[in-house]
Amino acid sequence: MKTRINSRIIQAVFVLAGLIALPGAISPRAAAQTAAPLRLGIIGLDTSHVLRFTELLNDPSNPDHVAGARVVAAFKGGSPDMEQSATRIERFTAEVRDKWKVELAGSIEELCQKVDGVLLLSVDGRAHLSQVKPVFAAKKPVFIDKPFTASFRDAREIVRLARESGTPFFSSSSRRFSAEIQALKNNKSVGDIQGAITYGPMPIDRTHPDLFWYGIHSVEALYTLMGAGCETVARTHTAGADVVTGRWKDGRVGTMRGNREDRNYGAIVFGSKGVASSKDAGEEAKRADANQAARSSYYGGVSAIIKFFQTKTPPVHPEETLEIIAFMEAADISKARGGAPVALSEVMNEKSSSAKEGAKGGKR
Repeated sequence: MKTRINSRIIQAVFVLAGLIALPGAISPRAAAQTAAPLRLGIIGLDTSHVLRFTELLNDPSNPDHVAGARVVAAFKGGSPDMEQSATRIERFTAEVRDKWKVELAGSIEELCQKVDGVLLLSVDGRAHLSQVKPVFAAKKPVFIDKPFTASFRDAREIVRLARESGTPFFSSSSRRFSAEIQALKNNKSVGDIQGAITYGPMPIDRTHPDLFWYGIHSVEALYTLMGAGCETVARTHTAGADVVTGRWKDGRVGTMRGNREDRNYGAIVFGSKGVASSKDAGEEAKRADANQAARSSYYGGVSAIIKFFQTKTPPVHPEETLEIIAFMEAADISKARGGAPVALSEVMNEKSSSAKEGAKGGKR
């Protein structure tokens, strides 16, 4: 009798621990797999990311389908004074509404009532602070797409409001999660990364500071490889390109090059044991995983976003995002000073009025 009671106690302990299941019961792992997908809402239907993200999340037949969430609602948004927004928003709105059956909400507050998490995708970084406030008020976790903001001041306020409300968020360019950048970052054959060069397209939009609009992709890749800790930046500007060199506090040097015409992305790392390029790292990753060769360039980023919504743990710390914004704003100040080195602390501490004048993006 005592043995039978003890065996029942032991069985109960294992059931509670999730190690065994009672007859007819669903295991915790199976329950997680069959759980209803998270409901996501989009703010800002004026960027191609709206279509790319929605098709990866809402189409199970897509080879790059990312499971775990669906886009169910959206708030149109838009910036009439911005060509990239005004000329595309109606077309993108029609597609998500008609093809993907996404419900349109009349306000951000209404959107937040319908969803578990928010994708703030508005193409205009100037709008992000005002648009994220009701999201934080509703305590909905949020991914904020690039450009995070159009100024360091707005970026710092978003971080403050997130902490004040206890709401998790993160912001990143999709380049951070690309297969080739991740493969290069984790390439053990080069040893410790002592420096890096990243490059990519960098058209400039009049509504945003120079690097914020498209240069962010190459800056994000640089920080993915180098990590946080940059102290000063110096910028060389020409009609065809910008070169921004940062000096890290441990003496390492990282450089990003933004090209006005060329559309290619890439990176080179200099390690304690050797040198490697993103092209070589990407080819190696494709050989190791055949699926990499055909995957959407957004797959890694969307996967990271869904994991964030599931865990509430941001893959990029807010302090690193703030430093990236300071890096780009300091680059504008350096340009205004003829390429002189500028300390990121000047932007982050706002000790000089130049830090405020360095960004072109103003109030809407």
